[in-house]
Amino acid sequence: MVKSLDTPQAELLKPGVKTPVQETLLTPRFYTTDFDAVAQLDISAQDSELQAIVEELRADYNRHHFVRDEEFQQCWDHIDGETRLAFIDFLERSCTSEFSGFLLFKELSRRLKNRNPILAEAFNFMARDEARHAGFLNKAMADFNLSLDLSYLTKNRTYTFFPPEWIIYTVYLSEKIGYWRYILVYRHMEKHPEHQIYPLFRKFESWCQDENRHGDFFNALLRSQPQLWNNWQARLWVRFFLLSVFATHTLTVFERAKFYQSIGIDPREYNTRVIEETNNTAARAFPLNLNTSHPEFFQRLEQCSDLNVKLAEINQSDRPKAIKFCQKLPIIASIIGHLLRVYLIKPIDAESLRGAVH
Repeated sequence: MVKSLDTPQAELLKPGVKTPVQETLLTPRFYTTDFDAVAQLDISAQDSELQAIVEELRADYNRHHFVRDEEFQQCWDHIDGETRLAFIDFLERSCTSEFSGFLLFKELSRRLKNRNPILAEAFNFMARDEARHAGFLNKAMADFNLSLDLSYLTKNRTYTFFPPEWIIYTVYLSEKIGYWRYILVYRHMEKHPEHQIYPLFRKFESWCQDENRHGDFFNALLRSQPQLWNNWQARLWVRFFLLSVFATHTLTVFERAKFYQSIGIDPREYNTRVIEETNNTAARAFPLNLNTSHPEFFQRLEQCSDLNVKLAEINQSDRPKAIKFCQKLPIIASIIGHLLRVYLIKPIDAESLRGAVH
């Protein structure tokens, strides 16, 4: 159950500090897990690969990357209207997502410090990266005279419990889809510099390499746990988490369509490309991936997005809660129906493809 931050506590926020958006299924979540179970994971099957990734994380290739150079030192009032609002929303959600990762990784590192040194060290380095990302995004928001009170979020945001297995699935996918989200925007800006409305996008190439390394770590962690990929239950869970991440991405992209259009990106093409690339990359970790070429795959996800817009319109209306509830029920049922139909599309066996996917 999520908790709205539209409460008297929000009145305690300082001037210039943005009131956090109300928590919904699409806003980034804060997670907690069974730390004892994580500490007891047997990672020996992937020990050498995990050690190699920890060495990369220790090298800290991006320690000098997140610098606000002179390009940031200007007035950004020319970014106004809907573009400004859409960009601030992008910054806020991205900052919240990165900060969520920082909190989870930092707590994992603290709890595992004397129990599983390799994992503790890796989570500490990944927390460092996520903190940099969140801080950089928050400073970007300050260019628009707003910021997030991250300590306030820490204390007042709802924490969702996921067992370690779910954490591994979801964080792996969030890091890999994050890589493709950032790198595709970066490549777009390289080809179309006229859409470079803000210097943050120039940082995305090295930034997304952090996401990629984090994803590689969780790939190795996942492959060290055979129960997460070598039985029929794992195959069902993999399909579920792939679909959940892809559906959430679709709804979020179309919800932020104005932002992507403002930087010259077609939301539909972007969403399709991000999902297809992430799905292909996931073949390196998962025993299967989804058949994104099926004619109903994107069609039904986009229908879910259209229905989500209708839900938002109902939520924003001033009708009584009971009427809203009755109006939303058939829409929610329809969304579930579309997602179930996508889930039942025959997946593609990925085990034979492992090692052949970049």
